[in-house]
Amino acid sequence: MKISQTLYRKLTCSAVLSAGAFTLMAATPGRAQLLTFSKQDLVDYTADDPFERLPDGRPKVPDNLLARARELSSEDVWAVLQEKGFHNQYADGFQVLHPGKPLAGRAFTMQFMPLRPDVDNVAKAKAKEHGLARLMNQTAIDMLQPGDVLIVDLFGKKVNGTIVGDNLFYYVSKATHEGGLVVDGSIRDLNGISEIDMPAYFRSADPTPIGNVMPTGINVPVRIGGVTVMPGDLVVGDREGVYFVPPQLVKEVLDRADEIHIHDEWTKKKFDEGKYKSSEIYSTPADPKLLREYQDYLKMRLEQIRKQRASN
Repeated sequence: MKISQTLYRKLTCSAVLSAGAFTLMAATPGRAQLLTFSKQDLVDYTADDPFERLPDGRPKVPDNLLARARELSSEDVWAVLQEKGFHNQYADGFQVLHPGKPLAGRAFTMQFMPLRPDVDNVAKAKAKEHGLARLMNQTAIDMLQPGDVLIVDLFGKKVNGTIVGDNLFYYVSKATHEGGLVVDGSIRDLNGISEIDMPAYFRSADPTPIGNVMPTGINVPVRIGGVTVMPGDLVVGDREGVYFVPPQLVKEVLDRADEIHIHDEWTKKKFDEGKYKSSEIYSTPADPKLLREYQDYLKMRLEQIRKQRASN
């Protein structure tokens, strides 16, 4: 069931958790209370965002930058994040559904915790007060937008930790326009899911339905592996793993990636000539004449790339 923005606002009230104020939404029988950043909280906690925002308050990395991000590899992203002091933005150890299909999109986060009866009882009472339909994985799934990547913290759970089967995976694919899924947990119906052309990263596959868990957050900070993921982060995945890039660093990461690609292109061209040892060319040419040649090549290729993008 979709929750309208009006109903959503009516069902929220203030709550305080650790670093800041969250909003508390009532839940339903068999599930637990849900915490979510308000739109203002999202603005406050992503204040460095240079882009426009989605209606829910998340940073909106522009579509043209998402398209460029599909050409990124983990190595392209690493350098800028390290320089800026973001050392915990990479998660790996996933099973990758379509290793040859790049992942790039905006993070839409969902958090689960193990079911706890006393918390659940409070949720049941709140749900009864508001007459809200059941709260579950589909609550977040029905809120997805084009370009989103559903990021789910299911604390690595395998049995009953299955965020989607093939039917809901298909819905996610349609709702996000093949955005993607990253779950620190499991999926089910792997045979059916594998036929759907959307990138996905998951810890395991299991035939059991989701259960014995409670959704505790939508569009809040979540932990995926050793990463704190914020709603609206740029999510970039390749064969190795997934990077979560703060919006304020997206443009710099992409521009640096252009330089890295050109550097690799030039280096291989020089290797193809068969005249140089690797140490004479890589990673920086030792000969000043070769270095100037590379710098001229870099300038020329950057101009070509920018002209081509401007014409598209």
